[in-house]
Amino acid sequence: MKLAMTTTLLVSLLTRRGCNAFQSALIRQRSPLPHFLPMSTTAAETSTEETAAATPTEDSSIYVKDAEALSKVKSPFLKTLRDRGFLHQCTNLLELDAKLEEKQPQSAYLGFDATADSLHVGSLLQIMILRHLQQSGHQPVVLIGGGTSKVGDPTGKDESRVMMTEQIIEQNKKGISKVFQQFLEFDKKDDDDKKQYSNNPAIMVDNDDWLSELKYLDFLREYGTHFTINRMLSFESVKQRLQREAPFSFLEFNYMILQAYDFLELHRRHNVILQLGGSDQWGNMVSGTELGRRVDGAQLFALTAPLITTSDGKKMGKTANGAVWLNAEKLSEFDYWQFWRNTDDKDVIRFLKLFTELPLERIAELEKLQGSEINQAKIVLADEATALLHGPDCLTAIHETTQNMFAQKTSSGAGSTEGLPRTTVSKSDLEGEGVKCIDLFVELGLASTKNEARRLIQGGGGKISNDKIGDVHQVLTIADFDGNDEVILRAGKKRAGVVEFE
Repeated sequence: MKLAMTTTLLVSLLTRRGCNAFQSALIRQRSPLPHFLPMSTTAAETSTEETAAATPTEDSSIYVKDAEALSKVKSPFLKTLRDRGFLHQCTNLLELDAKLEEKQPQSAYLGFDATADSLHVGSLLQIMILRHLQQSGHQPVVLIGGGTSKVGDPTGKDESRVMMTEQIIEQNKKGISKVFQQFLEFDKKDDDDKKQYSNNPAIMVDNDDWLSELKYLDFLREYGTHFTINRMLSFESVKQRLQREAPFSFLEFNYMILQAYDFLELHRRHNVILQLGGSDQWGNMVSGTELGRRVDGAQLFALTAPLITTSDGKKMGKTANGAVWLNAEKLSEFDYWQFWRNTDDKDVIRFLKLFTELPLERIAELEKLQGSEINQAKIVLADEATALLHGPDCLTAIHETTQNMFAQKTSSGAGSTEGLPRTTVSKSDLEGEGVKCIDLFVELGLASTKNEARRLIQGGGGKISNDKIGDVHQVLTIADFDGNDEVILRAGKKRAGVVEFE
């Protein structure tokens, strides 16, 4: 009877009809909603982190809320994150600091769902945190969300994610896994002598290994009693959906429970004590620490980083031309470098601290630059960030290409175009009707859609070499190559790509 009543209540709350009534009830609620079932909660167990709002506000930043405690941290990892601006919230900060000061390495994890075949710059902050963790002597655990990707994280979404097939999830898992090799050192048995972090090699795991093995009724009976609908409905990802009267599926509603269970499972399997993540995950992460304490008596910690936006308020990792991908096959080294080179003046110093390993003393010197001199700092940022992801060897070609572009050299002039994105067309097509320029702009990634390519040309920003494209229907022909085997297409002053024929 009770199970049926609870199910009916849940369905009512998650439908549009029940949304407004529930929101009114929330407003009338004067006391804070409990995080877990009241019958298993004591006053001694309730922490300040538990009663904090599920969604962080500006005042919830650790630099404001726990400034005194933050000034006392001793562990290299927390000091690095503090000084470079990585921190937003942390459960039991000083206790975590003491744990990180112990002789043996501690393990911490970050989860990445396989929602695309490459991560983008928006994930880079979290990857840098894992890198700093390993450099501080601790073990990074990369959790690939093969299991949770089958559910879909509702955080920050106005509607349900598109359901992916298992084949797509497998492809995405392979795609996003590659980038971590550039930032972390994993256990490689064939070159032990070369390993810098032999005592704390990174490991990569997939939560599909355990989530797909769960038996539903057993899981509900063992762990479902540690979560309440009251608490889960207070999470911002849920509240936003309800306020907008957007459908919120029961499948997505389970995501927060599975994320909490991941933490427990990782503690059991790999002795992980710390979960890292973005501030939008705070509620789910705290639930994981509490689940570990209630079920296994484990002392677990959660630490979040702020969600990074640019100075104009835009989400990090997105541009007018689409996502800034980390995999080279989706975004060239040159375009990645150009993304950082185009950083707004107001963001340069902050991004140098977060996305490079440049010493803070050197960054302080760059902070003194004024006016056009700030471009020097932007080039340093672009060089350092690109070298971390793609290796320093690519910088020579990028610099040569940049110099050639700004020198306004034509396709027949000397100079390297090695760092530019490329596409190939057949010589027979060029000698026949030609190839539409708008199609080539899209293929080169200089425009995300044909409509965007048309607007670029109509605005005078589309060029073949240095000649403006005057018509959106213009085609590229063999004559445009002027006897060469390649030609440059330009999108504005700072972006270009190469077309070559076969």
